[in-house]
Amino acid sequence: MDAQTLDNHKKILGIIYIITASMIILVSLFIRAIMSVVFGFAFDGMDDEDRRVGEFVMAMVSFLPAILIIFSGIPTLIAGIGLLTKQSWAVILSLIVGCLKLFSIPIGTAIGIYSIWIYSEDQKLKRAAKA
Repeated sequence: MDAQTLDNHKKILGIIYIITASMIILVSLFIRAIMSVVFGFAFDGMDDEDRRVGEFVMAMVSFLPAILIIFSGIPTLIAGIGLLTKQSWAVILSLIVGCLKLFSIPIGTAIGIYSIWIYSEDQKLKRAAKA
């Protein structure tokens, strides 16, 4: 594989990462908004003691979308932007993100395999350039 074709694959992977990161962030924010509305309706009929317990539960449950954004969405977005701007560190970060995406069956698995393939082709190209 030549360098131009590999650069095209990196651009495609970068676009895929930006799209998936945007979807992760939007879905997480949507889930947070839905939970706020649902918990708001649930708190209407509660007394003060039950309301405090409910607010504690809401705080713990609404923390999950934030964790999803921080540990999945942001690194994916950074990897996608790095691949599109042709940063040297982006291929390694995309490999790490791709390995984590392998557990998201079936689409994440395909993206993860594509990331691993791009990383291996990049390493082959670098070894061939040194020889």
